[in-house]
Amino acid sequence: MKHSHFKSLVLLGLILGIVRLQAQNLPAYSEKVHLDHSFVQEFSVKYLVGDEEKGFKKAFADRNGTVQVLSENGLLRTHAGAFLYPGKLIDDRTYLPMKDKAIKNITLVDEQFVYLDDKAVFSNAWAGSLYLPHQLPEARLFAQGDGFNFLVSDGKQLHLIGDEGLIWKGSVDGSALLDMKYDSSRKVFYLLSSESVRIYNVDKKSVETLTNGNGFTCFELRSGKELLAIGTQDGFFEWDLTEGRVVGEKNKALPWPELTEITEINGMLWFGSQMGAFMLREDGKFNYYFGKRWLPGEKVIHISQKNENEVLLMTDQGLGKLVFDTFTLAEKAAYYDQQVRERHIRHGFNASLVGMEEGNVNSGRLGDSDNDGLWTSMYLGGEAFRYAVTGSAAALQNVRESLDAMERLYTINPVAGFPSRSFERSGYIERLSDPERWQHATDPEWDWKATTSSDEAIGHVFVFGVIAELVEDEAIRTKAVRLLDELMEHIVKNDWYLIDYDGQPTTWGRWNPEYVNGFPTMVGDRKLNSSNIVAMLQTAYHFTGKELYKQKAFDLMENHGYLENLMRPMEGIGKAQEGSDEWAAMLSESWNHSDDEMYFLGYWGLYRYAFNEELKEKYKVAIMDHWEAERPEKEGLWNIFSAMVSPENFDLEEAIWYLQEYPLDLINWTVKNSHRKDIELMEENFRRQSTREVLPPDELQIRRHNANRFGLDGGRNGTQENSAGDIWLLPYWMGRYLDVISSPVNE
Repeated sequence: MKHSHFKSLVLLGLILGIVRLQAQNLPAYSEKVHLDHSFVQEFSVKYLVGDEEKGFKKAFADRNGTVQVLSENGLLRTHAGAFLYPGKLIDDRTYLPMKDKAIKNITLVDEQFVYLDDKAVFSNAWAGSLYLPHQLPEARLFAQGDGFNFLVSDGKQLHLIGDEGLIWKGSVDGSALLDMKYDSSRKVFYLLSSESVRIYNVDKKSVETLTNGNGFTCFELRSGKELLAIGTQDGFFEWDLTEGRVVGEKNKALPWPELTEITEINGMLWFGSQMGAFMLREDGKFNYYFGKRWLPGEKVIHISQKNENEVLLMTDQGLGKLVFDTFTLAEKAAYYDQQVRERHIRHGFNASLVGMEEGNVNSGRLGDSDNDGLWTSMYLGGEAFRYAVTGSAAALQNVRESLDAMERLYTINPVAGFPSRSFERSGYIERLSDPERWQHATDPEWDWKATTSSDEAIGHVFVFGVIAELVEDEAIRTKAVRLLDELMEHIVKNDWYLIDYDGQPTTWGRWNPEYVNGFPTMVGDRKLNSSNIVAMLQTAYHFTGKELYKQKAFDLMENHGYLENLMRPMEGIGKAQEGSDEWAAMLSESWNHSDDEMYFLGYWGLYRYAFNEELKEKYKVAIMDHWEAERPEKEGLWNIFSAMVSPENFDLEEAIWYLQEYPLDLINWTVKNSHRKDIELMEENFRRQSTREVLPPDELQIRRHNANRFGLDGGRNGTQENSAGDIWLLPYWMGRYLDVISSPVNE
């Protein structure tokens, strides 16, 4: 789990949560239930500058929370700025005389700003009484010693100054100094250069060498650990100050080894590098902050703590402020619900914002999609689960509105029982996705999208079943069952095909035995389409009671091998044998993660509405076999679906990890991870698993459930914001409905 530097806070919350749960006499759950106590949720607030080069150096916050940034052109401060709404760095005009001072460095003393200019060490705190002249006009480094003594340097010369004036002066040979730190327990200053770490002993008034090397870039004195962490151009190592030796070996397995900064915050080491920032966790792994989800620029120059739950990351392009807030999953769900309702509802569809300018959510428009019906089905399912759990009137209204959009997919085109992919007002086809797929509706005000696929169909059947089962509003339930019946009647009537406006089967809407069994057994579509159509027929039979659907399902299973197909183990799915037709070869080039989404959406009807207990047990074997193959992805939704089938044996911790680690920022920023030295890459494989262990969701690009979670690089450079409706709210509310996630625990 991430956020180890807040481990004590989270552990305390867990303990208190369990105690209060018991005190409230809540229902006794099995051990496979997550108690929804507070966890640490990270997000970033960014402060940007114009195109001009500022030459940023450092950023600190004083005890009042005021942030000051030192640049080559003077002091800057933060203006405005909130999550998703970047602020600015502007000139700091707080103290009139400061604009005339050539400030070269800044530090904190007792949480107050202290400055170094070409004449003195001084501060505006303590009534301005701190003013210590020095004799180094090119001074650029300083560090506080005991009391208000300071060691000042221009990189070569050293002056120790205090209230009594110049206390000592000396110099260092070799390369220029880069940084200085004071060790109060030993009464020595550590002096870093690219080739060595030296010691200035205050009592002995002498300079001596601690260790030599090359490529040193930064260092940090570990609090209470008798260690000095030394960063280089290719990793870092720790020096034991008691024994005078290197501890272990240099650690090069970092997200990026070209280090620019090391800072200790709450006992944890934070690193700045040429490619982002990272924190070393207690388990030896790293939390990585890279890309515009977290930072304005790639190169991190300085890191400091703002308060108990904020960290400042100074980059070459601006300031990033990491905020570590506390949320329950229920609170995160409420935030995401607001995100969906404010920015992601198009005619009732669950839609993405597209055409954004550099992450500006107010600059985008609601985009159409090939899968408007599918994404809306998944959002609708989440809202139906929410209504079943909470009785929320808002959730019921959301179901009503989005079901209206789903219904219109069927009525806007001329083909009975055929669901359109999408619809939009007329006159915009050339600006919509896949213009060639759009058709004019009978109503001249509207156009609709044809070529509907099987993933749309299984999404529709999934949500119609969920609504029919869980929403007691008779009008809503009746509509869901009617649409389910119309869709399945169309498929059965048309010999297991979706027949488009042109009288031809769509490319993917095919469940006919000749098509399905035409694939070799190792081609996934044979298993997938068999599993899906049986689930669809079971769902239709369960809610309509029409014997036709049951008869057709058993005919497919018994006379066409569909039961055998769907029971085939996942380990048998792979590339088609040499000599297979081009279609089979194309479909089996690698594992298709959209198939996983179709399988699991189908599993709701396959398992829950099974014709009999014998089949149900068979289905359970097939579903859990699939889950075993998917476990390395730690996919939240697949784990929650598996809880329906095997509540005693599913990956609850991984599901919660997914829900907690998913970023609040759903903007599709471009991310990169393939350069990292701290991940174990795997050889190319059929399932496209790139690393031994999947990375946390907030270090990856925003992905729906149909994407490969092992993809390391990608994104849309901040031009799109995804909806949480399908990505997050569906697994959360399904988990609440299945009683594997508790209601929030009062803390």
